[in-house]
Amino acid sequence: MNRNKLFLLLYILLYACTWSYAQVKILSWNVENLGKSKPDSTLAFIAKTIKEYDIVALQEVVAGYGGAQAVARLADQLNQTGAKWDYTISNPTTSSSYKTERYAYLWKTSKVKKIGEAWLEDNYAVEIDREPYYCTFQYQNNTFTLANFHAITKSKQPETEIKYFKFLPAQYANKKLIFLGDFNCPQSHTVFNPLKKMGYQSAFINQKTTLKQECNTTTCLASEFDNIWYNTQHFTIKNPEALLFYEAFDTLAEAKTISDHIPIAVTLFVK
Repeated sequence: MNRNKLFLLLYILLYACTWSYAQVKILSWNVENLGKSKPDSTLAFIAKTIKEYDIVALQEVVAGYGGAQAVARLADQLNQTGAKWDYTISNPTTSSSYKTERYAYLWKTSKVKKIGEAWLEDNYAVEIDREPYYCTFQYQNNTFTLANFHAITKSKQPETEIKYFKFLPAQYANKKLIFLGDFNCPQSHTVFNPLKKMGYQSAFINQKTTLKQECNTTTCLASEFDNIWYNTQHFTIKNPEALLFYEAFDTLAEAKTISDHIPIAVTLFVK
C-alpha cells in the first residue's frame, strides 16, 4: 500500500471513530397516561424498549397521584438493565384540569450530565396550553437543551400554540435548542415555516407515529404527529428510528395498553 492510500485509510478510520463516539441517542415517546394504572409489566416493557438510548423524553405523564411514582418505577426498571439512570419530572402544566399533565426526562448518567434545574416554559404559559419542559444536558464539552412538548389535540388546532415556538430560539439565544415530542401536527404544516427559516429541520418526514384503531393491509399507523426539530447549524442527526413496538403483540388492542403512540429516536451529533 502506497503512502497516499495509507494516509487516506487512516483518515477514514479516524473520521469514523470520531463520529461513532461523539454521539447521543435521544428518544421521545408519548406514553399515554403514564400513572398508577400502568402495571409493572407495562413499565418493564417500556424499559426494555428504551434502554439502549441515552436520553428519553416522555409526554403524558399523569399530573395527579401516580404519575411521578410511575416515572420513578420506570427508572427502577431501567436501573436493573445494567446502566445507571437518573430522571427529572416536571410540575403539572398550567392547563385546565382535564388537560394538565407532567413531562419527564430519564438519562444514563455515564453518558450525559444534567446541567442546572429543568423548567417549564413560563413566558408563554397562557398561549401554550401544556408549556414545554426544558432540560439542559452536557455531553463531553458540549451542552444542548431539550424542549419536551405535547400540543393540544388536532381538533383544537395545535398550530395556534405552535406558532409561538418561533420566539423561543431568540428567547434562549445562549442555548442550543431541540424541540421534541407530540405536536399533533405534521412537519409539513406551514406553522413550522418560521423555524425552518431559522435553520431548524425535522428529523422525520412523512413518518406516522400514532396507532390506528385497527391495522389495514398496509399499516397500523395513522397520523404524523411526533417529531424532533433541531437546528442544522448546531447539530447533525443520523439514524432516525420509528420503533414499531406494537409488532411485539398479537393484537393492536394489546399494544395500546402500552401507548397509542410509537416512540421515535435519533442519534445526535453536536457540532
